[in-house]
Amino acid sequence: MSDPVLQQLVEMSRYLGDPSKTYAILGEGNTSARIDEDTFYIKASGTSLSTIDADGFVAVSVSKALAMLEDPGTSDATMTEGLMAALVDARETRRPSAEVMFHAFFYTFPEYCFAGHTHPVFTNMLLCSKQAKEWAAGRIYPDHVVVMGHKSVYIPYIDPGVVRVREMRKQIEWFLRDEAELPRAIMMQNHGLIAVGDSAHTVTSVTDMAEKAAQIIMGSAALGGPEFMSQKDVTRIHVRTRLGNGPPGASTPVTLW
Repeated sequence: MSDPVLQQLVEMSRYLGDPSKTYAILGEGNTSARIDEDTFYIKASGTSLSTIDADGFVAVSVSKALAMLEDPGTSDATMTEGLMAALVDARETRRPSAEVMFHAFFYTFPEYCFAGHTHPVFTNMLLCSKQAKEWAAGRIYPDHVVVMGHKSVYIPYIDPGVVRVREMRKQIEWFLRDEAELPRAIMMQNHGLIAVGDSAHTVTSVTDMAEKAAQIIMGSAALGGPEFMSQKDVTRIHVRTRLGNGPPGASTPVTLW
């Protein structure tokens, strides 16, 4: 495979789709990677992350995909035609993932180069619970902060489609305004996880850590409930991680910005 970005995307996708990890089954999930300022690869509809190869991705124009998002006339009914129009190769017959618009929005930020959307079992146990918002916001141990950052974006349940992407855009823009940095994880109620970052390794690390944290939170719920870290401790670790100095005993910091 001559394209290094595509090779990394294939490897990342197969990792996330590995059946032993239970992050995505059948045709679930979608992944993408930046090619250049205005184009990115995204999983083609109907493919499986576990077995995908280079032929399972199509190239899409960021600007054309975003035009659908900006057009008030765009609806779920008109999306298929718009998705095909956003393809870089007009001869392409495969349809990009229906989630193409939120992937396109990510690539308006130069810090983002890879994205992986999955439905991990334990993470979804958390996101489908009555405590979803509270538990998605908390940080339970130091490496949880180091890898996923001090906060994640939480999206209340909205039917997949244009409305949800617009809400996601609004929430990420608010996060950037309030936190002066971009999120590494977007947690969607009753749906799943999106991990984003500067590398394929960041995406897999965030996904792995989200699932581990969810298992610990769910397990602690049976023992009286999770004891989340204080905001003071979370902030201290996060600031040190951003400076490149992770907490004692922590894994290698994931420094995106």
